[in-house]
Amino acid sequence: MDEATPRPLEKIRQDIDAIDTQLVSLLSRRVELAQEVGRVKGRDNRPYFTPERERQIFDKLEQTNPGPMRAKQLQAIFREIISAARAAEKPLVAAFWGPAGTYTHLAAIQTFGTSTEFVAQDGIADVFQAIEQGKVDYGVVPVENALAGVVPETLDMFPQTNVKICAEVYIPIHHHLASTAGSLDEVQRIYAFGQPVNQCKGWIRSNLPNAEIIDTAPTARAAQKALEDPQGAAICNSLAAQLVGIPLLVEHISDNPANRTRFLVLGYNEPAKTGRDKSSVMFNLKNKPGELVKALSAFERHGVNLMMIESRPAQRATFEYIFYCDCAGHRTDANLQAALEELRENALETVILGSYPYRDPLDV
Repeated sequence: MDEATPRPLEKIRQDIDAIDTQLVSLLSRRVELAQEVGRVKGRDNRPYFTPERERQIFDKLEQTNPGPMRAKQLQAIFREIISAARAAEKPLVAAFWGPAGTYTHLAAIQTFGTSTEFVAQDGIADVFQAIEQGKVDYGVVPVENALAGVVPETLDMFPQTNVKICAEVYIPIHHHLASTAGSLDEVQRIYAFGQPVNQCKGWIRSNLPNAEIIDTAPTARAAQKALEDPQGAAICNSLAAQLVGIPLLVEHISDNPANRTRFLVLGYNEPAKTGRDKSSVMFNLKNKPGELVKALSAFERHGVNLMMIESRPAQRATFEYIFYCDCAGHRTDANLQAALEELRENALETVILGSYPYRDPLDV
C-alpha cells in the first residue's frame, strides 16, 4: 500500500486493541513483581515509598524513550503505574493540608499517584502530627513559594517533631477565576487569601478593580464560597474548581506565569543516594558575634553548595534563632559529612532533616 494512503481505520484500531491486550498482560506481570518486592520489603522492614528508585525509573525512561511521546507524558503514565504497583505492595495513606483541591493536594497526587489514599488535614501542624501518631504513612506540606518565600508554619514544626524529609516536589501555580457568574461585569466579590490575591493583584486591578476581596483560605474553600454566591468568584486552581463543580470564568490570571511552590514529602524513611541529591539541615548557634559566619564557612571550605538558608525564632528562648539550610549532596557524601562535622563543632545542636533526590524547580 502507498505510504501516502492511510490504512483503513478499523485495521488501525485492531492493532491498537492488540497492543492494549499486550499492555494489560505486561502490567499485570509488573504488579505481580511489585507484590513480590512488597513481601521482601515487609520481611526486611523497608519503606514502600522509595523516591530514589522512582528517580532511577524515570531517568531510564528518559534515556530509552524513542518518541514521539514526550518525557513528561511518559513520566505521568508511569507515575500512575508505579502508584498502582505500590498499592499492590501495601496501600499507603498520605496526609495533606486540605481540604481537597488545594495545591498541597495536587502535590500529593503528583508524588504518590491516584492509587494512594489521601487524608485532608486542617493545618500544616496536623500533617506533622498525623505522621507522628501513626495515622498516616506520609505527609505533604508546602515549604516555599518562588514569589512569597518560605512557609514559616512548616519550618516551625521541625523542632517539635521527629519526622524526616523523604522527597520534594514542585508544582506550578496556575491561578484561575472560578464563578457561576456569566461575565466579569457580574462579579462583585472575590474569595481568596493573601498569597493568591498578591500573585494576581495586577490582573485584579485591571479587570475587577471594584470587587470586594474576602479573605478565604485555602483555595478549595474559596471555590466553595464562590459556588454559593452568584455574584462571587474565587481565585483557585483547576482541581479545586473541578471538585467543587464550579466553572472557570477566566483561566490563567496570575501576574507571573513562572510562579511555583516547593512541597516537602514527610515520613521516616531515609532515601539512598542517587547522585543528584539535596540535604536539609537544622541548627542553632551561640548568641555571639561571628557564629553564623563560622557555621556557614564550614560548607564553603568543603565545597558544599548552599541552596537556601532561613532563620526562625526559637520557641524555647527569647531572641534566639534556629537556622534551616538546604545544601547540594547526600548525607553520605564525604564532603557533606566533613562540613556537617565542622558545623557540629560550632553549633549548639545540628539535625539532618533528610537527604532526598533533588528536583529541578524548572522541570515541572
